[in-house]
Amino acid sequence: MSEQQSSRKPSLLRTIKAMAWAFLGVRKGSEWRSDSAQMTPLLVVSVGLVAIFVFVLLLIGIVNWVV
Repeated sequence: MSEQQSSRKPSLLRTIKAMAWAFLGVRKGSEWRSDSAQMTPLLVVSVGLVAIFVFVLLLIGIVNWVV
């Protein structure tokens, strides 16, 4: 397997980082394109669903803590 093929292997950690930067809205377009070439749709959807779930739980926790 060549180095180029191994660098294109989808990575959960890389997908989480890319989604976190996208969620914050501070990612450069060129960096997003290079990351998106290495992510699979299944990883993006699963990380997105988990991120939404964690975000909602965080909001519920903050509301319960304040009230």
